[in-house]
Amino acid sequence: MTRRVSNSKRPRSPKDSPPPPRIEPEPEKGPSIALVVAVVLTAILEVLDITIVSVAMPHMLGAFGATSDQITWVLTSYLVAAAIVMPLTGYLSRGFGRRRLLIFSIVGFVISSALCGLSWNLLSMVIFRIAQGICGAPLVALSQSILLEAFPREKHGQALAIFGLGIMVAPVLGPVLGGWLTDTFVWRAVFYINVPIGAIALLLAMGQLARVPMNYSKSDWTGLTLLVLAVGSLQLVLDQGPTRDWFDSRFIQVFTGITVFAGTAFFMRGWGKPDNIVDLSLLKDRNFVAGLIASMAYGFPLFGTIALLPLLTQRLMGYPAMSAGMLFMPRAVVSAIALAITGGFLLRLIDPRYLVAVGLILSAIGALVMSRLSLYVDAWGLIWPGMVAGAGMGLFFVPLNAVAFGSISDAKLDEASGLMALMRGIGSSMGIAVVSWLLVRQGQVHWTLLIENLNPFNPAVAPYLAGSGLSMSSPGTIKMIALGVARQAQMQAFIDLFWFIGWVTFALLPLVFLMKRPERKGLALA
Repeated sequence: MTRRVSNSKRPRSPKDSPPPPRIEPEPEKGPSIALVVAVVLTAILEVLDITIVSVAMPHMLGAFGATSDQITWVLTSYLVAAAIVMPLTGYLSRGFGRRRLLIFSIVGFVISSALCGLSWNLLSMVIFRIAQGICGAPLVALSQSILLEAFPREKHGQALAIFGLGIMVAPVLGPVLGGWLTDTFVWRAVFYINVPIGAIALLLAMGQLARVPMNYSKSDWTGLTLLVLAVGSLQLVLDQGPTRDWFDSRFIQVFTGITVFAGTAFFMRGWGKPDNIVDLSLLKDRNFVAGLIASMAYGFPLFGTIALLPLLTQRLMGYPAMSAGMLFMPRAVVSAIALAITGGFLLRLIDPRYLVAVGLILSAIGALVMSRLSLYVDAWGLIWPGMVAGAGMGLFFVPLNAVAFGSISDAKLDEASGLMALMRGIGSSMGIAVVSWLLVRQGQVHWTLLIENLNPFNPAVAPYLAGSGLSMSSPGTIKMIALGVARQAQMQAFIDLFWFIGWVTFALLPLVFLMKRPERKGLALA
């Protein structure tokens, strides 16, 4: 008799076994909105203060009874102090902790900003500006490193786009906001505006950054001294060079010598030294070095143009401060859109080196188009070249920094960001210094060339004067000729400068070939 085995006791085959429960991967948490807002606001605080204060400087002349040469120390003191502290961001962050350093920087920047608004003479203003520069210097570097660490590697493009909104768009909007605050309230408001912005950033940052114990380590005082001498002297040379006629001045000669000596000693002593005040092993990364050079060199087209446009629109063409500032708005909007598209979309599809090249080409085209302006250009003629350059700026910034930081470890982000911020600052100072000097020089050259042709023996002079109802014997003729020649000479100088900026930007293209294509995992190129 055959024995039947019940189904309940029959061994189950693998096909009969129920499938194991499916474990859904936990969605990756992105950075909190509060953290993003906090770090972007801190970056805006430091960068905005460079260009927004320039609008108030003419008003300080009368308030403090200072000369044009003396009032430049309001800007110089801030730039020198910030340049010295920027490369120390990594060292300070390791010693005090990122959270403590960021909070100290924000609080110090807010307090010193309020004191700048309360300053009673030029000396007090310079002292408070030095404090403002010292406290504000780590803000940009910390903002960049915090964002890069908070976002996963595959979203670093988005992080850099968000950071770029503060670091690249804020300088363009500085003259607009500064002009509005000065016209609507008083020039001291350009400092007071930092107080509410800083307070918001402080409250958001305090709740988002983790506490870490302080790291007491031996300080490299010799390296620190050499770095302070090299960077501080270089910044003094760049800022004071145009007003002191460069190397004809003993002041410039002395500080140039200090820069060369201290800088050479710093690198010779610190190369290969693991406990150097700045980790120079970062310079062994080819992409990072190329990014440093390109970021510094881009200061010419960016800050050179920012320095020229207010002078062109307000002093030469007679635009009111607010109207002139509004001409910059389309440039800032296009730049912000380009930053967002590049960081969120293009960086995943296109080799970032190609994007950097396209950004440089568009920036150069925008400057070269402006080299064809005349005194009779309308508002649109000033706006659309700026929009082209703004698109180039957005395409340049995110891919360049993505390549530069692609292989930098999280542990070295603060230090690398400090060096990058320093090079951007030096580049901006170089751009402003060279452009300011060349503008005066070329204006004098064109004045000489134009005025020597205005004489009774030139057959073109009489018809020109007759068109205005004047003659060589008319009482107002000399004054009218002088004003007309001065305006034309200045316009020709602006044309020369825009032409110069355009070709300098084109000359940066070979830097793209120094960069290696980053690995896909570093930039998550989809």
